[in-house]
Amino acid sequence: MSLLEARGLCKHFGGLKAVDGVDLKVDEGEVVSLIGPNGAGKTTLFNCVTGMLAPTSGSIRFSGRHELAGRPPHQVTALGLARTFQNIRLFPEMTVLENVMVGRHARTRSGVFGAILRPPSFRREEAATARRALEILEFVGLTGDAAALARNLSYGDQRRLEIARALATEPKLLLLDEPAAGMNPHETNELMELIRKICRSGITIFLIEHHMKLVMGISDRIYVLDHGERIAEGPPAAVRADPKVVAAYLGEEA
Repeated sequence: MSLLEARGLCKHFGGLKAVDGVDLKVDEGEVVSLIGPNGAGKTTLFNCVTGMLAPTSGSIRFSGRHELAGRPPHQVTALGLARTFQNIRLFPEMTVLENVMVGRHARTRSGVFGAILRPPSFRREEAATARRALEILEFVGLTGDAAALARNLSYGDQRRLEIARALATEPKLLLLDEPAAGMNPHETNELMELIRKICRSGITIFLIEHHMKLVMGISDRIYVLDHGERIAEGPPAAVRADPKVVAAYLGEEA
């Protein structure tokens, strides 16, 4: 079943066609990667999917029935999409546990007045939120750091924490924007295992990545963008051998 499908997706900034008529789909249970040179339009496409930007034209369907184009980010999250960012966006002065609880609050019912008045229902919900956040920290391997400030984690663990916070929203589809950026080889290998673990848990993965070992090692399918246009799509071996991809992105002559 197609979980995410974009048709004719365009995002123009004046005369710049950052995304230009892109068709793509992500099926349930897949790991799908989006690759291409810097400036190809990858993050712009992610921003359109997650409500950070409104597309100029085109359609983005989720679960076959929800149109995402033009929805604000909180509505997109409520439908079951979560994302991380190329630049880490944690709350550095909050604890690791508190950072994950922030993500979990996308699924809680208590509002501002509950937080101020703190009735029994709010306290019960906060306790349940903390328990679920601890379960997610265990899942990503950060249980021992729950009380630490986020800023004191290693770079690789900060990446892991950002993924944990996204998982706390209970997504059906997780979008990862260059999760291996800045990681050393050991951290990258651990990230590959975490992505596989997330996928085995039933969450579909759509990621942007430049690290070709990671992309080729975990992807079921790969899309390639260049100058806002889709130039290739297919399984890793086919994309690696595609002359257009080699010429545009892999740095060799076709």
